[in-house]
Amino acid sequence: MRLPLRKAFVIAWKDILSESRTRDILSSVAVFALLTIVIFNFAFEPGSDNVELVAPGVLWVTFTFAGVLGLGRSFVFEKEKGCLEGLLLCPVDRDVVYLGKMLGSLAFMLAVEIIVVPIFLVLFDLPLFLPQLALITLLATVGFVSVGTLFSALAVNTRARDVMLPILFFPIVAPVIIAAVQASGLALEGQSWSTMSSWLQIMGVFDAIFIVISALVFEFVVEE
Repeated sequence: MRLPLRKAFVIAWKDILSESRTRDILSSVAVFALLTIVIFNFAFEPGSDNVELVAPGVLWVTFTFAGVLGLGRSFVFEKEKGCLEGLLLCPVDRDVVYLGKMLGSLAFMLAVEIIVVPIFLVLFDLPLFLPQLALITLLATVGFVSVGTLFSALAVNTRARDVMLPILFFPIVAPVIIAAVQASGLALEGQSWSTMSSWLQIMGVFDAIFIVISALVFEFVVEE
């Protein structure tokens, strides 16, 4: 078990090193997310009663569209540079390749969220210390990235990949996003852990299902 995980971390580290040199994905996704948050901020008056109602939706709309932008470009770079074929020729199982690419994308998304969430909380005049929101963001991002990695690999070989990825991706990941929005709303209202436990369990179950199924299907997707 340790060896496949080590190989997956090597693949993820390769993506992280490549991104550290170019900063193409991280910078574009972060700027897009920040611009979206700022634009929404002008539509709602900070401190008003409506903020807590709309803030969860604003946050996850931002992460969803920014995430699709980042996931769509992860396999495109591999394809354009001719690295995808080399990656698939590595003497590792396809599920290890999937896990490595997923961990790399997860690192990028979490980095963007670490930047965006504090700015979001300040702009919307919300409490800065919200451990519940941190756990919700982590669980939702894992489910988001696990499905997004699979469909990004599927869409990269299509001509209309920029259109195909969100069309295929959004209906599948919708339960995780809905649970994240509901749980985030409770967290921003200051509710207890027990109040949002059902939504956390839903995200955890979907994360496990998405990772297992995506790892099994990935082999057939990349062979096409």
